[in-house]
Amino acid sequence: MEKIMKKMDQKTLSNGKSVLDRTSKKRGVSRLIPFLGPAFIASVAYVDPGNFATNIQGGATFGYELLWVILWANLMAMFIQALSSKLGIATGKNLAELISERYSKRIVWFYWIQTEIIAIFTDLAEFIGASIAFQLLLGVPLVVGAVFAGIATIFILLFQNYGFRPFEAIITVLLGVIAFSYISEIFLSKPNGFGILNGTMIPKFSGVESIYMAAGILGATVMPHVIYLHSALTENRIKADDDKQMKRLHKFNMLDVLIAMGIAGFVNMAMLIMAASTFHFTGHQGVSSISNAYMTLIPLLGAGAGLIFALSLLASGLSSSAVGTMSGQVLMQSFVKFKIPIWIRRLVTMIPSFVVIFLGMNPTNVLVFSQVVLSFGIIFALFPLIQFTKNKKIMGNLVNTKLTNVMSWIIASSIVFLNVFLIYQTI
Repeated sequence: MEKIMKKMDQKTLSNGKSVLDRTSKKRGVSRLIPFLGPAFIASVAYVDPGNFATNIQGGATFGYELLWVILWANLMAMFIQALSSKLGIATGKNLAELISERYSKRIVWFYWIQTEIIAIFTDLAEFIGASIAFQLLLGVPLVVGAVFAGIATIFILLFQNYGFRPFEAIITVLLGVIAFSYISEIFLSKPNGFGILNGTMIPKFSGVESIYMAAGILGATVMPHVIYLHSALTENRIKADDDKQMKRLHKFNMLDVLIAMGIAGFVNMAMLIMAASTFHFTGHQGVSSISNAYMTLIPLLGAGAGLIFALSLLASGLSSSAVGTMSGQVLMQSFVKFKIPIWIRRLVTMIPSFVVIFLGMNPTNVLVFSQVVLSFGIIFALFPLIQFTKNKKIMGNLVNTKLTNVMSWIIASSIVFLNVFLIYQTI
């Protein structure tokens, strides 16, 4: 079995290399397959249980009003992940490694501590989401669901020992489960097409609460840890021999980003559409928790809808938790050159989630708050990413164009503005 899995890596690398040097006999979509994977792993973080929490609350409370936030957040996410992917290809190093090399020791230690705090809040959303899913599916207490979630996540992480392709495959399958689930949920909820178009195309807020929710959606969509991780996934996956091959490789990775993040964007919008159609417009605007949403779905749309919802939540929680743990390991190694067995890191990062469960805190409120905290961590990853990708000495022929630099700063500024405005309105 181990030999078969490792052959998957070898075949992927061989096929990718032949496409880059134009000796491949493959045509059409088959030429793209070796390059698909990194963005699919990154995109899982964009459909984690934090998205379930913010999108359910956003849809139930405000209807289709915040769809435009999801659309623009996802477009920003595509742009940012493309930059991160390009950085790994151009330099053969990940973002955290470059920060470690080019910033002072004090700043590097600050970055590491900051990313560990972000990792805690990231894992809160992902791990608690998987725990809730086990609770809903099996009828067990939340703490038992948490134990099951921990065991299942460690099992998924073990696939890393067999190479990058098996891990990419299992994460992609879980992403497919989430996407299929929400195609089904949209079909069952029968949304209003005009309302969806209006909510997607016309930006607006309805008071401070909607701004708080928008910040949560942004934090749940543009995830700091995968800004770092994506560059690590592409840095030495398929190597280019010259500038022409590097540009070709970047184009294929752009397609990887567009496809994977496009699926993630659809899922995010589908979550809010389902919540708006099922709850907001049927007099259930008070639905504010994942468990409450599950229990309300069953009488409104049937037991099948509830089962689909719980399975998608489980797939989301397990896949994003595994990716989050993987990201934390990469960041620790890159910032402070320290490595621990990944299963130990998984056990340690489970502790805050168990504390939340034992204290009896509302899991969904914790999820939403965690996403707001994450939105403040985006800037610390985004500024050095922009700084490095606009530097020709670092990037070579893949350096940002002037338009890319302008767009980068517009995105960074909009994120800063939203967070500052949120603080101002809530003080």
